Amino acid sequence: MKLCIFGAGAVGGHLAAKLAAAGHAVSVVARGAHLAAMEKNGVTLLHGGRTIVAPVRAAAGAAALGVQDAVLVTLKANLLDAFAAQCAPLLGADTAVVFVQNGIPWWYDERLTRLDPRRKLHDAVAKRNVLGAVAYSANEVVAPGVIENHVPGNNMMVIGEIDNRQTPRVRALRAALQAADVSSPEVEDIRQSVWSKLAQNYGNSSVCTLTGVTVAQARADAGLAHLLRVAGDEVRAVARALAVRLERAPQRPSGGHTAGAAVHKPSMLQDYERGRAMEIEAQLKAPLELARAARVAVPTLEALAALVAYKAAAKGLYVA
Repeated sequence: MKLCIFGAGAVGGHLAAKLAAAGHAVSVVARGAHLAAMEKNGVTLLHGGRTIVAPVRAAAGAAALGVQDAVLVTLKANLLDAFAAQCAPLLGADTAVVFVQNGIPWWYDERLTRLDPRRKLHDAVAKRNVLGAVAYSANEVVAPGVIENHVPGNNMMVIGEIDNRQTPRVRALRAALQAADVSSPEVEDIRQSVWSKLAQNYGNSSVCTLTGVTVAQARADAGLAHLLRVAGDEVRAVARALAVRLERAPQRPSGGHTAGAAVHKPSMLQDYERGRAMEIEAQLKAPLELARAARVAVPTLEALAALVAYKAAAKGLYVA
């Protein structure tokens, strides 16, 4: 397949390396030193005891890459305007555009205008081309062009049509991922995986960002562990109110949904520490909006979101 990874950072770099090593024609859109390294050497993936060096076509923008069979958009949710501005040369009538992100995705509910406030994504990508995806993985850019995967053998990416049809294109993408050593099981409703991961991430992301500790450290503290459990329970209550059956979400190869790399800092904490804009709207604020619409009380989620938003804004990493 002809595949473009738009935003080849930690998660995108992992996917690019695996898919290119499996024989697909992979291009990546990246920037800075990371781009320069991939232009020269391809993508290097540290994967347990293996080192995978995969050739990719690297570019700073989409203009030279041409129409793709599928584009995997692995940008953070708050950076998606960059994709909307550049994506036209990548898209043919049948190109699958797979949005791989944490939190509530922009396509989820038309009422969530905060996720696409100027409707740039809505105007740039036809709804028929949009697929949803949730990555269960733990990766880190350890040097320009070099990605370390912290959970070899336990990576999963769930892909689904947003109207839940089981189409040839989604089956082809799942098969490509499976053959590239990334588990990609069938899902009856991609929203199950969206909320399943959110039940895990909402507490981890917010509590770890507020305290500066890893997930393992938060779980080891009785008070913080209780807070994580309450936050997860509130997320699951919202999902139930929206008729999303979390118990039917696919599980990772090891069973369950957790990464198995609890010493790994959540991406929101990594962004805070590195001074990068934070995914507060998609990961924290949009779920609250859906909770209010469903009339579900979520006092713990409300408090955590307010505290993280304040802390991020104070560092200039979030504007409400």
